[in-house]
Amino acid sequence: MSHEKSFLVTSDGFGGQQPAPPGPPAYPQPPYPVAPYPQPQFAPAPYPQPGFAPGPGPYPAAGPYPPDFPSAHWDDKSVRQAFIRKVFLVLTLQLTVTFAFVTVFTFVKGVRGFVQRNVWTYYVSYAVFFVSLIVLSCCGDFRRKHPWNLVSLSILTVSLSYMVGMIASFYDTEAVIMAVGITVVVCFTVVIFSLQTKYDFTSCRGVLIICLVVLILFSILCIFIRNRIVDIVYASLGALLFTCFLAVDTQLILGNKQLALSPEEYIFAALNLYTDIINIFLYILAIIGRAKE
Repeated sequence: MSHEKSFLVTSDGFGGQQPAPPGPPAYPQPPYPVAPYPQPQFAPAPYPQPGFAPGPGPYPAAGPYPPDFPSAHWDDKSVRQAFIRKVFLVLTLQLTVTFAFVTVFTFVKGVRGFVQRNVWTYYVSYAVFFVSLIVLSCCGDFRRKHPWNLVSLSILTVSLSYMVGMIASFYDTEAVIMAVGITVVVCFTVVIFSLQTKYDFTSCRGVLIICLVVLILFSILCIFIRNRIVDIVYASLGALLFTCFLAVDTQLILGNKQLALSPEEYIFAALNLYTDIINIFLYILAIIGRAKE
């Protein structure tokens, strides 16, 4: 900056020029920093906001995972395998109890005569079975609450086992044994086929429910039309329908098709398989019993 004096033209009464007062001295300016600017050493790291994950999205949606499995997904293979083992363990215990009742009611003459004379016990067991079935089917929170879900399933199993044993007591011993053997072969074959096939039976669930309604209406017709051929046709359709239901429920447990059951629903899954197998046995027993007449 120039240090020469600057002059102002002022009127001093004589027409002369008067020098201007000196300005402030020009100090050298400090150099400006060039971007990027250094950050202070004590600057805190950015903290994540509460309720949000740090970093850019997208974020995975929160799933219905219980506190027992905070890091496991329901589609995880180990979780699904543990679920399948639990379902078949419960199912094995149910079938063991049921066929133990069938064995006692068929081969022990004293018990067989008692249940045939006291038919009212069948209706009592049916009422207990129906109430427990409604509770387990409609109350999702209850059937997932341990140990009450197991208690209710045990009551249902005992009541249905009594009904099945009482029905079997009115048939010949040979017919009951044949029905048990055919049921074992059919169910084992359907389960293995459902595990191996690539066909999705779960997509046919709606059609099977409609067929079940038709079968119920057909059973009402059979009450008024007492005919051996009609009874055999009705029992055959029932056995075929519940065989299809067994295939569907098996694939629902596997979880690799269009529809799947949650691993929390092991009681509901065991209940579905159990009722399918029992209905197959009863319909096959009715076919053999009517054929022997």
